[in-house]
Amino acid sequence: MKALLAGLGVAGFGMYKKLRQHEGMDVAVVEPNPAMKEKLGADDTPFYTSLEEALSAEKPDIFVNVTPPHVHTAINNRVFDLGLPVLCEKPIAFDYNESIQIVERSVKERIPFMIAENYRRFPYMRKLKSLLDAGTIGMVSTIDVQFYRYHHTQRNYTVSLLDDIAVHHFDLMRYLTGKEGVRIFARNFNPVGSWSAEPANINLYALLEMEDGIAVSYTGSITSRGEQTEWGGNWRIEGTTGVIEVKNKLLLLFKDGAVTRFEDYSDVVATDTLTEFLDSLREGRESESSGRDYLRTQGLVYSATESSREGRALDIQQHRI
Repeated sequence: MKALLAGLGVAGFGMYKKLRQHEGMDVAVVEPNPAMKEKLGADDTPFYTSLEEALSAEKPDIFVNVTPPHVHTAINNRVFDLGLPVLCEKPIAFDYNESIQIVERSVKERIPFMIAENYRRFPYMRKLKSLLDAGTIGMVSTIDVQFYRYHHTQRNYTVSLLDDIAVHHFDLMRYLTGKEGVRIFARNFNPVGSWSAEPANINLYALLEMEDGIAVSYTGSITSRGEQTEWGGNWRIEGTTGVIEVKNKLLLLFKDGAVTRFEDYSDVVATDTLTEFLDSLREGRESESSGRDYLRTQGLVYSATESSREGRALDIQQHRI
C-alpha cells in the first residue's frame, strides 16, 4: 500500500514516522515548504512541493491530510476526485458548512473519510469508557471537566482553545456517554494578562446539556500558570451509584464507601488513529471517528462558538448524515 502524506509540520512529521513504521507501507510526502525536506534526513522518501505532481507521480492508495485546517476542504475535495480514502487531521474544516459539504460528499460517493481524533484512543480513556458502559457507576448524571495548560503556541491561523484542543474534550463527552449535545452556553475569550495580545480565544467556559439529562460543565485555559493538567484534562463523572475521577491519567472509582484505583490499562485495546484507519479499510467498515461521526463533534464546537458570540444559550446545531 502506498500513502501520500500532505503536510510535514509537527503533527505531520509525527504521522510520517507512524506511516514509516507500518510494515508494507510505502510513503511519499507533499509539502509546499521545500526546507521541510530536511526533516526526512537520509530517508529516500519521495518529496514533492506540488500536490498535483505528487498525485500524478505516486498514484497513492490512501491520502493522509495533515495540512493547516483552512486548506483541508480544497485538498480533500481534490483527493475525493480520485476516490482515495482520506485520513484527515481535525477539524474537518474551520467552517461548519464546509465540514458538512465534505462529509456529505464522502458519504454520497462512498469514499472512506476519517478524522484523526486521538484523545478518545488514550488507554485511560478507553478504560474509562469500558467502566461507564459496564454500568459501574449506574447512569451518568453530571460531568465536570477541567483543563489547564500554559500552551504558548504559534499557528499560521488564529490560536483558539476551542478549535485546537477543547474540540478533543467535546468529542470525549460524546464518546464516553454515547449521547449527543442538546443545548450549550459558552464563553470563549482572551483573559486579562494572557500571553496573547491578539484577540485569540484561549480560555473557555461552557455549560452543556446532553441527551438523557446529562449536565456537563467545562473550564479550559491555555494561559494558566498553575498546576498543569494532562492534555486529556481532569474529569469528575457523577453517576447514580458512584463517581469516577480522572486526574493525571489515573482513574479513581468511589463507590459503596470504597475507593478503587485504576492505573494499569493493559487489558484495554487502544490502537492509534492510523491503525484504526487502516483496520477499517481492511475490514470494510466505517472507522470509529469517521467524518460522519465527527461532524457531530464539530456541531458542538460550532454551537459553542455561536453561543459565545451571541452571549446566550443555544440549541446544538446537528447535521446528521
